[in-house]
Amino acid sequence: MRHFTSVRQLGELKEAFAKAKYAKENPFADQELGRNRTLLMLFFNSSLRTRLSTQKAAMNLGMNVIVLDVNQGAWKLETERGVVMDGDRPEHLLEAIPVMGCYCDVIGVRSFARFENREDDYTEKILEQFIRYSGKPVFSMEAATRHPLQTFADMITIEEYRKKERPKVVMTWAPHPKALPQAVPNSFAEGMNMMDCEFVITHPEGYELAPEFVGNAKVEYNQKKAFEGADFIYAKNWAAFAGDNYGKVLSMDRSWTVDSEKMALTDNAFFMHCLPVRRNMIVTDDVIESPQSIVIPEAANRVVSAQTVLKEILLSL
Repeated sequence: MRHFTSVRQLGELKEAFAKAKYAKENPFADQELGRNRTLLMLFFNSSLRTRLSTQKAAMNLGMNVIVLDVNQGAWKLETERGVVMDGDRPEHLLEAIPVMGCYCDVIGVRSFARFENREDDYTEKILEQFIRYSGKPVFSMEAATRHPLQTFADMITIEEYRKKERPKVVMTWAPHPKALPQAVPNSFAEGMNMMDCEFVITHPEGYELAPEFVGNAKVEYNQKKAFEGADFIYAKNWAAFAGDNYGKVLSMDRSWTVDSEKMALTDNAFFMHCLPVRRNMIVTDDVIESPQSIVIPEAANRVVSAQTVLKEILLSL
């Protein structure tokens, strides 16, 4: 594996889960693999779990780590070609990227959808420039359309907690006061379509995801009906995708908040969320604090997913 931008690059899932299990049980076994190698973690957007878990994973592998917050610790970057740079952005990404490549062996990039142009977002304009011009392996720490390290951690968590050979997994939209990217739900849907599960997506009308990510999932507009008999509930907000509504908040309907009444419709389902979560918007206090909430083990598996991926990248060098 040279680049990692989608969970589809994990290969055969049984083998990927075995590698993750090994990393979890033997976190320091491969420190020589990363010795004298440097990871550059580049953040265009805020981060807590991704920043900490990926840095921890790299350290477990013996790597040196450089963390750069583009918005606070660097020159403002111009990203478009053909622009007369007479504004407040004194450096162009096309010079910055190869320079960054000179200082490291692997690059992690976090760059969210901007909701300015759907084509730019869904062609991963920023991430693809790093892959093209850095000369180094690049992995996504959440891009415009996917968050593969999060999704791999989600898949590991479901594999660890499932009680049935083929569990029912429901991804539900929930209200949020801001427009959020589709990256996490897109990526989660992609991952669930790879796993042997009954996968259902539930959301209000107007919040349909891109068909290539929905895949074979059943789409159910009645949230309570979707929850019936579920083994895992994965809650997440996302902004509209289709047409002129791209990036817009169409609804903040609080009736979609995940609460105990809805969880009672499930088969004692586990509750999951990528975090951070807005309590009593996305999910009520009693649900996220219940014994069935596995958001903390899910977050802990972020180290495991990052370490598994980084090891594969290091093996390719």
